[in-house]
Amino acid sequence: MFTKIKHIDTAFQQLRSLALWVIVCCFSMLTTAFLLGYRLISRTQDRIYVLAGSQAIPAFASSTRDNLSVEARHHVACFHQYFFTLDPDENAIKRSLQKALYLADITAKRVYDDLQENGFYSSVISGNVNQTIQVDSVQLDEDVYPLKFRCFATQQIVRPKSFTNRRLITEGQLRQISRSDNNPHGFLIERWKTILNQDLSTQTRN
Repeated sequence: MFTKIKHIDTAFQQLRSLALWVIVCCFSMLTTAFLLGYRLISRTQDRIYVLAGSQAIPAFASSTRDNLSVEARHHVACFHQYFFTLDPDENAIKRSLQKALYLADITAKRVYDDLQENGFYSSVISGNVNQTIQVDSVQLDEDVYPLKFRCFATQQIVRPKSFTNRRLITEGQLRQISRSDNNPHGFLIERWKTILNQDLSTQTRN
């Protein structure tokens, strides 16, 4: 009689241990599934898919601050390319400078007015001068606002009888404004000035 009771008690303990083990395993699996599901949901919230034909290409969302420095540098580069790229064509010069002046404040307009008054653009046209620019780098200080920048570039000036390389360094600051078709980056260059504009080399053309 006592032997049967002992066996029943042992079986009950084993059954209780098994039940506890099953509960622990289920709780662990539930916790793991919850964590994996949460991680998957977090990833999918930052992902969208763009349909290209019959393929779905994943695209990832990012904050505007992640692209702030990239857009700011590109804005500065675009301004300099529009302002300093000149062809011996009056209409081409006007179109390029009009695009540039949408990207900067009155400081750039004053430089343009001074050059215009001194006959610079007329001499470009009459002398068949072609001027291009390559922006080498743009240093950006994001710790202050408006953002401060310094632009390093190289100008190439082609005249009928010579070819000149010139070093150009400018600086200014960037203030955020509303985006538009004329200003897609949503920045405005302020207090723009030239720090250095120096000839590096001049070669005679054959």
